[in-house]
Amino acid sequence: MRFERSQARRRVAVAFGTSLVLLASACGGGGGGGGGGSDNKTVSIWTSVDQPVMEGLKAALEPKAKAAGITVNWTRIDNINQLIMTKIQANDAPDIAMIPQPGVVADIVKRNKAFALDDVVDMNKLKQSMLPGTLDTGTVDGKLYGLLVSANVKSLVFYPKKAWDAAGYKVPTTIDELNALTDKIRADGGTPWCMGIESAAATGWPATDWFEDLVMRYGGADTYNKWVKHEVKFDSDVVRKSAAEFEKLMFTKGNVPGGRGAIASTSFQTAANPMFEAKPGCWLLKQGSFITNFFPTAIKKNLDTEVGVFGFPPATAGGENPVLGGGDLATLLTKKDSAKQIMKMLGDTDEGNAAAKTGSFVSPHKDFDVKLYPNSIMKSSAEVAGKATTFLFDGSDQMPGAVGAGTFWKDMTAWISGQESLDQALKDIDQSWPS
Repeated sequence: MRFERSQARRRVAVAFGTSLVLLASACGGGGGGGGGGSDNKTVSIWTSVDQPVMEGLKAALEPKAKAAGITVNWTRIDNINQLIMTKIQANDAPDIAMIPQPGVVADIVKRNKAFALDDVVDMNKLKQSMLPGTLDTGTVDGKLYGLLVSANVKSLVFYPKKAWDAAGYKVPTTIDELNALTDKIRADGGTPWCMGIESAAATGWPATDWFEDLVMRYGGADTYNKWVKHEVKFDSDVVRKSAAEFEKLMFTKGNVPGGRGAIASTSFQTAANPMFEAKPGCWLLKQGSFITNFFPTAIKKNLDTEVGVFGFPPATAGGENPVLGGGDLATLLTKKDSAKQIMKMLGDTDEGNAAAKTGSFVSPHKDFDVKLYPNSIMKSSAEVAGKATTFLFDGSDQMPGAVGAGTFWKDMTAWISGQESLDQALKDIDQSWPS
């Protein structure tokens, strides 16, 4: 599932390190090896995208590759972030790896094992075609090393469509209007927000997505990017303002099923279930486009009639309106001309035509045909990304692992559950940042 792969990329520690090395050896690299090997017109691609998405990408690429006389061997790899580094160290990497974390791409570049794409792909064409900010995601030291091929959108709010329409609620266009809507639902006798951050060893990650969305809205893209690099501290005005908004929406009595104390013990997978009761037990769920995989079966079969979605609103009407997302960055690990040709093909807008039909793929191209998406949720997700002022990659996925998949998760959970103060949580996260 999309989430399981998403969480693997969030650097959750893997206890069986030896088995990873054995798996890496079993998979085989395909001859990239950091640029060595002859060009035998066979190109290996590693990816961790869901199997149906991989098959869709493969189906779109194969005719072009065949016409160029190139054979492409695709391999789906779990824990690709760890395995690719093992293979690189062994000088046995694939020709192209689709990496789900910009930080891992940067690590590969620092090891001098990736090749810049500026002279490989058509940069002018991509600048016209790609969503604003997506090229920046894979840029290291001013050069493009990671080309976003598959994306997902996280700045989304889901609601029960039939009950919503019957109540006459309107989509908010600012955070103030979102607050007013929250108060209106509560005044009408409803519970506004569905919320749960429990996720086994990864408990807390949904709260980090909330903070990322709020920081980028209150601070703008520039401040967000500085915060991700720790040039802006967690103990800062913009993060505290974001915390105050989160507290207002989530901690106010009557806003969440079970109250504040239930948030940390409620699974993110089932948090939306009360939304689909005859009388909604909660009305709004902020989550990524993948969350529909966890909706009840009857709801998944009728998404277009049962579920509505809107983009998380900007701080001010007409103001900066970024979108939070993630995705997979194609990275070139060889000098082979055939691999360069394939890399250029991966940048074509129509590369996602078949993958879009799976219902778990969002194209990073603004000129992509949204009619190819199978339901209104995916179409709306793509439209939210298309209308955004910029695409900003998941912040915790860019932070050092000790923070992004460590203290950021843990201290947000401790604060939300009332085990520590916000002051302590922000201090702990700042102090955990590697020097």
